[in-house]
Amino acid sequence: MQVEPSIFKSYDIRGVYGTQLFDETAQAVGKGFAKVLQPKTVIVGRDARVSSPALHTNVITALNSVGVNVIDIGMVSTDMYYYACATKKLPGIMITASHNPKEYNGFKMVRQIPYLLSGDEGIQDIRKIIENDDFPPLATTPGTVEQWNVMDGFIEKIMSLVDVSGLKPAKILCDTANGMVGPSLIELFKRIPQVELVPMYFEPDGTFPNHGGDPLMEENRAELQRRVPAEGADLGFAFDPDGDRFFCVDKKGRFVSGDFMTAILSEYFLQKKPGAPIVYDIRASHAVPDTINRLGGKPFYNRVGHAYIKKRMMDEDAVFGGEVTGHYYFADFFYCDSGVAPMMFLMDLLTHSTQTLDQMIDELSQKYFISGEINTKGVDVQTVFNKIESLYKPSAKEDIRVDGLTFEYDDWHFNVRASNTEPLVRLNVEATTQALMEEKRDELLSIIRSAA
Repeated sequence: MQVEPSIFKSYDIRGVYGTQLFDETAQAVGKGFAKVLQPKTVIVGRDARVSSPALHTNVITALNSVGVNVIDIGMVSTDMYYYACATKKLPGIMITASHNPKEYNGFKMVRQIPYLLSGDEGIQDIRKIIENDDFPPLATTPGTVEQWNVMDGFIEKIMSLVDVSGLKPAKILCDTANGMVGPSLIELFKRIPQVELVPMYFEPDGTFPNHGGDPLMEENRAELQRRVPAEGADLGFAFDPDGDRFFCVDKKGRFVSGDFMTAILSEYFLQKKPGAPIVYDIRASHAVPDTINRLGGKPFYNRVGHAYIKKRMMDEDAVFGGEVTGHYYFADFFYCDSGVAPMMFLMDLLTHSTQTLDQMIDELSQKYFISGEINTKGVDVQTVFNKIESLYKPSAKEDIRVDGLTFEYDDWHFNVRASNTEPLVRLNVEATTQALMEEKRDELLSIIRSAA
C-alpha cells in the first residue's frame, strides 16, 4: 500500500493524522510489527489525543487478525507503557505523538525493554513491508484481547525508587498540559501527604485547550513560571503530554535547563553509586561531563534519541542517562525515560542536600552560559551543514560527528543537527561568557537562516 515515507522517523512513526497517517496506517503498522517481531502477545496503549482511540482500535484489530494476542492497557502515559512492557517482558505499541501539536499522532514501539524499534532496527523494515504489501497471512484463529489496568503496579514501582516517608515537606505546582500524567500524580501524591500538590491542567484532553504540550517552548511554561514565585511554591514541575519527559522551575520562577538537571541528577546518582557510568546527549553543556568527571564518574556522550540512549546505557551499564530535552533514563526504571521518576529522585536529592535547587542553579548559571536549543524551520539541512563545516571546521579543536556537527573551541562549542521528528534544524551553543555565547549564537543563526 502507499504510505507517506516521512512518517518513519529515527525512533518512532509520527505524522499528521488524516494527512500523513490514517486508520489504515495503524492497521498496516500492526501487521508489519507482527511480521518483524513475530510475537505471541503485544502490549497496546494510547494517549489522550482525539485520534488515538481510532488508531488504538485499528492496531489491536490488525494484530488480532494475524493471530497475535493483545494486552490492552488503555489510556496511559508512556512511562506506564514502558512499565507494562518491562513487567510482562513483552513487546508493545504505544499510540502517541509525544509533545507534537494535537493534529499529530504516531507509534512508539518496544522490541523488548529497554530496546525500542528505531530507524536503524525495525522501523524501516516495517515501512518496506507496508510498501510491498508483504503482510503476514490472516490467521485461522484470531488473537485475543485482555484488559489490564497498570496504574496500581506503576505507582508501586515509582514509590519504590526512593524513601517517600523521608521526603521533606514542600509546596509544588505541577502542570501536566492536559496530557497523561495528571491521573498518576493524583494517585502518587495521595501517598506523600507531607508534599502539597497544586494541580494545573490535570484532566487528559487531546485538544490541549490550555497551552501546547512542549514545555521547552516558553509560551507553554510561562504560566507555571509566573505562578511558582507568586504562590510561594518551592518548585514547579512540568510534563509533556505523553509523560516521558520532566521539566522543573525553581522557586524564583526560573526554568531549569535539561543540561543543568542532568548535571544535578548525575551528582545524586554518583553519590549513590560512586564511579558509575552516565550517558548524556551530544548537545549538552560542559556542566554535565565536568560534574561527572569531578565526582569520579564515567561520562559517555551519545547520539540524541531514546532508542539510542537506552541501548548505550545497557552497553555501558550506566546508572543514569540524560538529554537536554528533558528525557531522563534510569537503571532503576528499566533503563527507560519517565516523567515522574526524575521528579521522585529530585525531591529525594533536595531532601538530603544542604542547598536548595535555586542555589544549585545560581552556581551553574554563573559558570556555564548556554543558548538552549533553538529551532529553525524551512532551511535545507545539507546546505546548512556545508556552510557551517566550511566556516568552522578549519579552526576547531575538536570535530565530532555523532549527531549532526559538533565543533569544540577553547572558550565555546556548538552542535547543529537535523531534528529526527520535525522538519527543523536545531542549534545549541555554549561559551565561557554570556556575551560570547550570544555573539556565536547570533552568528550561527544568521548562517543557518540564510539557507532558506
